[in-house]
Amino acid sequence: MKQLQSLNQSQRISLAGVLALLFPIFSPNLFRPLGRASPSLFSEWNAPRPRHLRLLQGALDRHISIRQQVELWSPLPDQAWKPCTLPYKGSPLPEKSQGFLQVFLDGGLNQQRMGICDAVAVAKILNVTLVIPRLEVNPVWQDSSSFADIFDVDHFTSVLKDEVRIVRELPTQYAWSTRDYYATGIRATRIKTAPTHASAEWYVENVLPVIQSYGIAAVAPFSHRLGFDNVPESIQRLRCKVNFEALNFVPSIRELGDALVNRLRNPPSSSETTGAIDPTERVNTIAKSGAGKFVVLHLRFDKDMAAHSGCDFGGGKAERLALAKYRQVIWQGRVLNSQFTDEELRNKGRCPLTPEEIGLLLSALGFTNNTRLYLASHQVYGGEARISTLRKLFPVIENKKSLASAEELAEVEGKASLMAAVDYYVSMKSDIFISASPGNMHNALLAHRAYLNLKTINPNMILLGQVLVNKSLGWSEFEGAVVNGHKNRQGQLRLRKQKQSIYTYPAPDCMCKVA
Repeated sequence: MKQLQSLNQSQRISLAGVLALLFPIFSPNLFRPLGRASPSLFSEWNAPRPRHLRLLQGALDRHISIRQQVELWSPLPDQAWKPCTLPYKGSPLPEKSQGFLQVFLDGGLNQQRMGICDAVAVAKILNVTLVIPRLEVNPVWQDSSSFADIFDVDHFTSVLKDEVRIVRELPTQYAWSTRDYYATGIRATRIKTAPTHASAEWYVENVLPVIQSYGIAAVAPFSHRLGFDNVPESIQRLRCKVNFEALNFVPSIRELGDALVNRLRNPPSSSETTGAIDPTERVNTIAKSGAGKFVVLHLRFDKDMAAHSGCDFGGGKAERLALAKYRQVIWQGRVLNSQFTDEELRNKGRCPLTPEEIGLLLSALGFTNNTRLYLASHQVYGGEARISTLRKLFPVIENKKSLASAEELAEVEGKASLMAAVDYYVSMKSDIFISASPGNMHNALLAHRAYLNLKTINPNMILLGQVLVNKSLGWSEFEGAVVNGHKNRQGQLRLRKQKQSIYTYPAPDCMCKVA
């Protein structure tokens, strides 16, 4: 201590500078982002304050009529379309397969789901035997879950047994055809030039000859590698059959999902409930409207999406700089949106909705503050601080961890694909589903729920971007604009147009018009 006191002023400043430089080295976690959900303590952490205070107050003071509630919770009327995936007569499975097809699927659960459907379709086109697809380890979430960890293999093969041959593993003579084998050199049996949205003819011309020569072909990458137009109707229908009928989750995921749904529909009594919300009020308010019903909100607002959008989310200069740095590190500047201003992006509907904004949307559509919301999301950038405004509007917010015990979640904890599978299952059982922004899960559930004629709210991103930019807008004007802009975006069937995906728009390929 005496030595420090003996130092002159310049020496003290120099010592302080050295300590400041060494502090991040010895305590790196304080300066490193906490993860894709949370910022670091110093680099970007400013708890975001509500950005739409005027609308927020209007939402808190709103009055919702009984008629509005009845219309909101009413199921969709019959739209004169029904699921239609029966195979065409006269196209039996050929007696002999021409060889084996392997595919390696990257991406998240729903991207892999689409790849599985395409793999079955390509195997049918080529008259080859499909090996159960290999799911690659996701570089973002580091989940190594296999096909059999997520999907019921027995059900998958049983449903498709009359359509295409499927094996769990390759015969011994082809045991050499592994991911490691293809990672160590150029191999004649690997196809890595499949174009995005390739035609059926491309596979006949480029993949079938390899299989005929070597008995096997491995296609990697395979995401989005089969087009949607000029594909035989029977193949389109097969893709639908895989997506909506063959891909069942394993029993453990279904059992956990059913337990969550049961707890959402039957909330605990006052003697069993704990937490900040008064239990008696919680049960009584739920009983008044939408009793036993719940909404699934896919709150897709992780750091990847926030950074890639190029939008400003109210976290101040530190957050903007941190997201810009993250963009540069992950995408090396290849982000088109970063060329536009925040207002330009919002007017074009390119900004994902924040938890606050999705709360305002739900309020304007007529959801009351006793609505049970289930959050289907892996992580939310900013954590609880970012969700606090949504929770102020909708106090009864649940997720997997609030509804299930640690023991029940042990099998899926830390495994992003299994967690996403549980959320998908619960979403399919919900009365209403809404996603805060487009993406693979949004598209997959939009299609699956349309296939079963279930109510799904599809946010009008352009409209919302424009009205939320207008800071002079009062609650009544905002509410009117939202209601009018979403009248035909609550599950009304839209027919697929050219170049659009059957994994987003299932009609008319997967459905038949009822006379």
